[in-house]
Amino acid sequence: MSTIKYTADHEWVQIEADGTATVGITVHAQDALGDVVFVDLPAVGASFAEKDVAGVVESVKAAADVYMPVSGEITEVNEALRDDPSLANSDPLKAGWFFKVKLSKPAELDALMDSTAYDELVKGL
Repeated sequence: MSTIKYTADHEWVQIEADGTATVGITVHAQDALGDVVFVDLPAVGASFAEKDVAGVVESVKAAADVYMPVSGEITEVNEALRDDPSLANSDPLKAGWFFKVKLSKPAELDALMDSTAYDELVKGL
């Protein structure tokens, strides 16, 4: 079974039992950005610390950094998203994922929000 957590920067993290996580942007983030036209994804094998910029998403309205929600090494990127950036809009929580990461500091997950806390955050925006 997997668990989904959220960051204040509007990334979601789906944590798997094997210590890996899938990362993408939230519905709120893609709504705020508008039509996504380009994504810059990190290189497989690259390592990032929590809160490092791991990628960029560009839309017709703006460009936004995608922050690393937890420390770890990139194990896979979503090539389909590179080919069709609109997946970040049409299916941000499934087909529009950005990258997968092997967690190096799983305890960092404790600082992330659950769906209830994230919903409260976006209500206030």
